[in-house]
Amino acid sequence: MIKKFIRKILGVKNPDDTIDQGKASAKKNKPKVLSAKEHGIDPDLVSNNAIRVTQTLQDNGFKAFIVGGAVRDLLLGVKPKDFDVATNATPEQVKRLFRRAFIIGRRFQIVHVMFGQDLIEVTTFRGAAKNEAPKDEHGRVLRDNTFGEQHEDAVRRDFTINAMYYDPASQTVLDYHGGIADIRKKTLRIIGVPELRYREDPIRMLRVVRFAAKLKFTIDAETRAPIKVMAALINNVPSARVFDEMLKLLMSGHAMACLQQLRKEGLHHGLMPLLDVVLEQPLGERFVTLALANTDERVQQGKTVSPGFLFASLLWHQVVEKWEAYKVSGELPIPALHLAADDVLNTQTDALALQRKIGTDMRDIWAMQPRFEKRIGKAPYKLLENNRLRAGYDFLLLRCASGEIDAELGEWWTDFINGDEQDRVRLLSIKPKAKTAESAPAKKRRPRRSPNRNSSAKPKADSAE
Repeated sequence: MIKKFIRKILGVKNPDDTIDQGKASAKKNKPKVLSAKEHGIDPDLVSNNAIRVTQTLQDNGFKAFIVGGAVRDLLLGVKPKDFDVATNATPEQVKRLFRRAFIIGRRFQIVHVMFGQDLIEVTTFRGAAKNEAPKDEHGRVLRDNTFGEQHEDAVRRDFTINAMYYDPASQTVLDYHGGIADIRKKTLRIIGVPELRYREDPIRMLRVVRFAAKLKFTIDAETRAPIKVMAALINNVPSARVFDEMLKLLMSGHAMACLQQLRKEGLHHGLMPLLDVVLEQPLGERFVTLALANTDERVQQGKTVSPGFLFASLLWHQVVEKWEAYKVSGELPIPALHLAADDVLNTQTDALALQRKIGTDMRDIWAMQPRFEKRIGKAPYKLLENNRLRAGYDFLLLRCASGEIDAELGEWWTDFINGDEQDRVRLLSIKPKAKTAESAPAKKRRPRRSPNRNSSAKPKADSAE
């Protein structure tokens, strides 16, 4: 009794308490181990190259596990697109074990191990976050190459469903944070204090949205609560990282669901605020919906998707708005379109760090649209030789399907592209339908200049079309 009183006054810990705390800490760091029967992962869905990486590391005395989204997808019965491996080997040790291995990254070093075109990303277990790690004024971690134990690595991962480790050799899953339970409940829950984790890396807020929309999971209340308040922190993230995450979001196979979730969580401001304007316009909403549905369908069918085509679709109605404004101010249609494209691309390049190639593809698709209207002489044949014809033609069909332009134009080009020479001659002989007030907006024509600039005579009025 007296000893307890003295310890309380002096702040000396009871040895038994220290032992209990040590046991609790050890228990906390110990994962739940799930056997093959308990987790139900199909080994046939696991990449042979990922198995080669883990096996090579294990054969050389290191720990190695398939980790993250790949384990999550395997538990959901889905074949993962990408496989990541986590190990206690350092990047230099990993590099020495593989012929084609490259250390990349500044914020956190990782190793890319290549097998032909297949890439396996290998990361060293990350240690507990240190307060002395370089951060910006908002708390975002700028660089942190601290390595540590596996249980520390699990704490550093973002969501519980992404913090599980699969060992192909023993076919066991290590679950440190109840990820398997959250998968079964279809719940997205961040590891640790949400506000702190979002401040460390604001991109996590976009990842929440992508996973919720893609997996059709519910965001845990505590995980969701700070997002609207902290959304502005995304503006502090380098544009290139934001672009990469937006590209993943738009090419997830659930693009429209992701964009709707972005708006719901208040995260679209600064990323694509123009979508608010577009989606409030009947034609704009129809066009964007069709474009994203087309993208989702291609992704789900395993087909390639062009980022240039996708962003050209999302930004098209902003181009159209500026295009019309330039024409009203007196610019000719083609120069007006190029000016509008410049304006939009300059703005979005700053906001989303659009790569030059993507910007060039977008410009080519937009510039091709007026050329589809020229259906006489050699113009259609010249367009057939254009390397971007397919993308421009698909874009034209989207415009027709949305009701922006007459479907007859798309049908004509479909027949012309697929037809033989005789068909093409016949199509060129067909006179295009005249535009009416109902089918096309009225154009403001520039007044003709008088041949004699000093003459006070008024220019003759243009004839009505």
